[in-house]
Amino acid sequence: MINKLVGSCLGALLCMTHSLAHARIEYGGSVAIEQRFFLQDPLYLEQTKSQMSLALSPEISTNLGDNGLLTFKPFARVDQRDDERSKVDIREFMLAYYFDSIEVHAGIGKVFWGQTESLHLVDIINQTDFIESIDSEEKLGQAMLEIRFLSDFGTLSAFALPHFREMTFPGLDGRLRGPLAVDHDFVSYESEDEDTHLDWALRWQHSIGSWEVGLGYFDGTSRLPELSVVQNPDTQEFVISPRYNLLTQASIDLLYVYDAWLFKLEAINGDTLNEQFNAAVAGFEYTLGDFYQTGYDLGVLMEYQYDERDENPLITGQNDLMLGARLQLNDFASSEILFAFVQDMDESASYSGVIEGSTRISQNWRLEVNAYLFSSDEPSDPVYQFRRDDHVTINFEYYF
Repeated sequence: MINKLVGSCLGALLCMTHSLAHARIEYGGSVAIEQRFFLQDPLYLEQTKSQMSLALSPEISTNLGDNGLLTFKPFARVDQRDDERSKVDIREFMLAYYFDSIEVHAGIGKVFWGQTESLHLVDIINQTDFIESIDSEEKLGQAMLEIRFLSDFGTLSAFALPHFREMTFPGLDGRLRGPLAVDHDFVSYESEDEDTHLDWALRWQHSIGSWEVGLGYFDGTSRLPELSVVQNPDTQEFVISPRYNLLTQASIDLLYVYDAWLFKLEAINGDTLNEQFNAAVAGFEYTLGDFYQTGYDLGVLMEYQYDERDENPLITGQNDLMLGARLQLNDFASSEILFAFVQDMDESASYSGVIEGSTRISQNWRLEVNAYLFSSDEPSDPVYQFRRDDHVTINFEYYF
């Protein structure tokens, strides 16, 4: 069976390569200008109260015969203040071939696991591009080989992940950071193979009536680093050193639909060199259609976040409650706005809030306005490092 599958994969790749010479190429994408305004003076001398950047996100794809597809999605950003945020990345460069009940995906890609709104605990394949967005929604491209087996009993996906990518962090000139910058020259790994350790993962997904069920297993380098303070022997300055340990993680995510209710759950059990842990986020979303006969839809959200890991400043949601509302105007411009508030149940003075709004100005232009607010007076709280980083982001994006 394995020899037959490998032969089929190689044959598919040869067929796709041959088809490139006769393929029709389609392209699109977007270019965006982003302006951040920080509402308070910075904590550190290197920082300022505003930050502008320009981002380019082209998309190129082509069919390879009747069953193949090649997709290329590079990404580039030039930032006015933070050199670490100026970068070029390949979000996706994926060859895909479709058999009757098997799909083969090889290259660099992005995969999403999860169901909940406020946290995506089970979403572990791609590394977080933290410098791109504070909400951890943006991900880096991941080198992978994915084979999907399709059946009446669900979809089983197997992943081989040959190259690890470090989490991105702001530089000294960037906002949304702690008192010391993360120095990638001092990165370390538990594995002797470092960033070439071969990770692997399995995921099964299935829709059963009103249920959507996902089960996952991951064995490899943790996407979340442990951070420690070290001294640079050359400059004698103190910096933050990230360390990536090996991780095995089992996960489950559930979605249950009942009339206008959506009930959601994500839960993980993990094991690393230093700890075994459990974490979960669960809640609901209830939609009021045609709210008070306005033609608008109002969704009410609530989620509870629990995590046994309380020593890592990158981990939020140890004992937090998220309340939110999503207003969809159902207009031609696809306008919507999301309000969310996260309260730390252990520290009454620790909370964060977000307002995300978007609308289409024309067929090609879209406007997004997002606001992030932070409050904490407890130094051990992850939100504490952002206590002066309340900001508004205005993003104009042109689609071509």
